[in-house]
Amino acid sequence: MRVYDIISKKRDKKELSKEEIEFFIEKYTNGEIPDYQASALLMAIYLNGFTKEETANLTMAMVNSGDVVDLSMIDGIKLDKHSTGGVGDKTSLILVPMVCAAGGKVAKLSGRGLGHTGGTLDKLESIPGFNISVDEDKFKDMVKNAGLVIAGQTQNLVPADKKIYALRDVTATVDSIPLIAASIMSKKIASGSDAILLDVKYGEGAFMKTAEDAKELATAMVNIGNSLGRKTSAAITLNGEPLGYAIGNALELKEVIEVLKGEGPEDLRELCLQLGAQMLKIGDIEPDVKKGREKLETVLKDGSALNKLKELATLQGGDQKVIENPQLFEISPLVHQVKATKEGYIYDLNAEKVGIASLLTGAGRHTKDDELDYGAGIILKKKMGDYVKVGDVLATLYSSDEDKFEKAEEQLQEAYDIRNEKPVKSFIIHEIIE
Repeated sequence: MRVYDIISKKRDKKELSKEEIEFFIEKYTNGEIPDYQASALLMAIYLNGFTKEETANLTMAMVNSGDVVDLSMIDGIKLDKHSTGGVGDKTSLILVPMVCAAGGKVAKLSGRGLGHTGGTLDKLESIPGFNISVDEDKFKDMVKNAGLVIAGQTQNLVPADKKIYALRDVTATVDSIPLIAASIMSKKIASGSDAILLDVKYGEGAFMKTAEDAKELATAMVNIGNSLGRKTSAAITLNGEPLGYAIGNALELKEVIEVLKGEGPEDLRELCLQLGAQMLKIGDIEPDVKKGREKLETVLKDGSALNKLKELATLQGGDQKVIENPQLFEISPLVHQVKATKEGYIYDLNAEKVGIASLLTGAGRHTKDDELDYGAGIILKKKMGDYVKVGDVLATLYSSDEDKFEKAEEQLQEAYDIRNEKPVKSFIIHEIIE
């Protein structure tokens, strides 16, 4: 078998066999296929697409390129949840303890933030002492005995994806639905869960800009999951404006704690209740989503969801005192208020620009090696539909470097679209795909 023949076959819009896809993944991961040939095949896939079967075969070939977590010895259905990323998206930090408190077992591998979207691991590391590096034995032990874990991906989990993604990033082949779907689902399959809920976001703050594109990606990932024996469901959700009011790391953790107390922003709490009910459904814990929602509301009210977050923090070396008393979080000392320069309704709030503004305060990374200011970020004071007058505070910026405020404010002012007409707000959940 030659990689030349595989490239020419896909160039000519023919379907690749399982064996051909496995050959390519194995040889490229091992360094036996050069980047220039791999780039040619990726571009052929980008231009001509993949069938459902090709995409599923690519996913499994990537899964088998490295370690696979085996959770089969743990009783019950093991759940996982993945978000395609958004500004202010701290739903995993709410869903994992909440679903666990309602009877689920959640095994979650998460990532760091890069660019304008935040990362779950970065937010958790704003808890003093929290360790995201969990070896496989401890990972399994936490799922079995505590019912939850949130950890970083190990070096040898889906190494093919790391190598292929780095190449896609520099060859203009990132925006390919089959390649995106295989990249995401290979990590979900390799982490060992039986049922997966996907939160596929669209809008200005998300990777997919339209509901149609998000649906195409969600459908591809649901097809992969179900064809590989994982019960998979996807929610297509709007990220036109940030979720909640906090954007940053420690600031978002404080908002997570509010929601786990049954309080917090309505949009964030409502989304988590709906997504959580879907997780209970695919986990065979509560097939009726209305009853599932009621279970989740109960664990918020009785404190058991918050207790699960404390347990998670303690088991992974974190200081649960900050969860008991969020005022102990170290928030960056310098504060700057951004004020409205015109009167009217907040007609739109561009999540991407808000995310960039948060990055500029020190809360995010331009490159993967940048150090974070965990206490930096933004607290929004006004969102879509609110009426403001000149001089009203739109948002408060936090940073440890006063020089960062000027550019961050410029981005934030551009994010706010103030008009005389009041906007009609859309539902956050656009569609559920099962």
